[in-house]
Amino acid sequence: METAARRRPLHLGDHVRRMRTALGVKQSALASELGTTQQNISRIEQEEEVDDVTLEKIGKALGVSAEAIKNFDEEAAINIVSTTFNSHDNSTSVAFKSTFNFNPIDSLMEAIEENKKLYERLLQIEREKVELLERLLKEQK
Repeated sequence: METAARRRPLHLGDHVRRMRTALGVKQSALASELGTTQQNISRIEQEEEVDDVTLEKIGKALGVSAEAIKNFDEEAAINIVSTTFNSHDNSTSVAFKSTFNFNPIDSLMEAIEENKKLYERLLQIEREKVELLERLLKEQK
């Protein structure tokens, strides 16, 4: 019986994905930050090996070190996330914060305005129907 804990080989793409999701960053946002496509980020996350240059770029975009990605574990991620989002020294994390933070009241107000426009359009269509029906009735008499 084997008593020593078996260590899984590093799957750096999986570490990238887990770090990205722990930070609440979507593939498309990371791709945009790196000047690439969402499909390319997906491909990187599926690879077992990721070269150091790519890890450095991804780490910089996420506001973490390449070493943090390489040595990813859930507890460390919690510390990194809280440090990253509480630090205003890192302009990248601030950029991500502004990308992902939104004011729900603004969204609600936009929805209300859109609703109002749709309602006005519906009323206009109904008025046109009434006018058409009235005209048809007059023509029948």
